[in-house]
Amino acid sequence: MIVPWQQLNPDTLESILEEFIMREGTDYGEYEVSLDDKKSQLQEQLRRGDIVLVYSELHETVNLMPASEFKG
Repeated sequence: MIVPWQQLNPDTLESILEEFIMREGTDYGEYEVSLDDKKSQLQEQLRRGDIVLVYSELHETVNLMPASEFKG
């Protein structure tokens, strides 16, 4: 199920984004990207609708997915 990120408490959204960044261990290439910059990039992708926040009832987890890959 897609979670409307706009309805989340800002601190909750920030925690979800930080957890996603830490879990993914994303490599941003030759240059180090700060946690704040990574969060800003994810927030912008959420605003544009490129990614969605998805809650799995089965696993009781929240994840970010490309909007084009989400099958609800």
